Amino acid sequence: MRRHEIAVLPGDGIGEEVVREGLRVLDAVEALEGFKVGRTVYPYGADHFLATGEDMPPKAFEEMAKKEAILLGAIGDPRVETGFLERKIIWGVRQTFDLFVNLRPIKLYSEEFCPLKGKKPEDVDMVVVRENTEDAYAGLGGIHRIGTPHEVAVAEMIYTRNGVERVIRYSFEFARKRNKNGAPQVTLVDKANAIRAQDIWTRCFAEVAAEYPDVKTDHAYIDAACMWMVKNPEWFDVVVTPNLFGDILTDLGAMIQGGMGVAASGNIHPGRVSMFEPIHGSAPKYRGQNKANPIATIEAVRMMLEHIGEGAAANRVSQAVRHVLESGRVKSLSAGVHATSELGDFVLDALEAGVGV
Repeated sequence: MRRHEIAVLPGDGIGEEVVREGLRVLDAVEALEGFKVGRTVYPYGADHFLATGEDMPPKAFEEMAKKEAILLGAIGDPRVETGFLERKIIWGVRQTFDLFVNLRPIKLYSEEFCPLKGKKPEDVDMVVVRENTEDAYAGLGGIHRIGTPHEVAVAEMIYTRNGVERVIRYSFEFARKRNKNGAPQVTLVDKANAIRAQDIWTRCFAEVAAEYPDVKTDHAYIDAACMWMVKNPEWFDVVVTPNLFGDILTDLGAMIQGGMGVAASGNIHPGRVSMFEPIHGSAPKYRGQNKANPIATIEAVRMMLEHIGEGAAANRVSQAVRHVLESGRVKSLSAGVHATSELGDFVLDALEAGVGV
């Protein structure tokens, strides 16, 4: 029997509840496809930090390095300084394992859940490839003379040739493999007209594109890209963009695919341990209430299955989620309309019925 090993970080807030449903789905596809995924669950998050003072110890990174993937629920808690745990845990994992790709599928499964008038599933089907280790998120800078009239805050954007080129090349390879409608396309989204340092993206994109004559290219500045994503989402196939703009653009994308409750992402280094997560936050106000939508975490499990080489199982999950969202059983994707466990049951029912197989 094929065996895989993953790390599980439920984290904070609703993390434990949505991860529970993701793992129930993983149990089901393991049985259906004949493989096994061993799981090591880690306690790191707000509760653990407040009880012990420990955030994310080196030993955890050492152990996770031996896994194929990490499944993350959510990080963040109002009892802890804003951003502290996110930097220690999420940013720590990204930096430690050099997870330079943040892969964000933006796919509408059912027209019913799209807020854009007249847009159908075939119109909202794109993937954003967000650079994941550089830009303003590198943390260069700081705040001087805090609380005085002379206070100064500085944040620096950093782009390296290696960092830019590898994520652009990944986007072209991904577009070629995806081959949307037999005419793959990569769109560069930046703001090089105003932020001249991003000219490194413009030049590198052109150089890499020359190696992929079969892949069409396009370009949009970030403000225009946000506009076009709302007006004509069907124009996009694969989008590659710097870290900060990717963070913003993918939340917009989440809403046009139905909301944060169905949007998942992968933090990826091809061929190495990578992390998969829903893109929503920890939503502490819903903790323990069985109200959170687990579809995004189930989609994160699907992406994780693809990463570890279980494509057939990933396809089962995709088809089951599609069936559930098209079935009419789901009245809303907002928290509290359906119980977390109820939505998980819907997906399990579809898997057991052999939907899409």
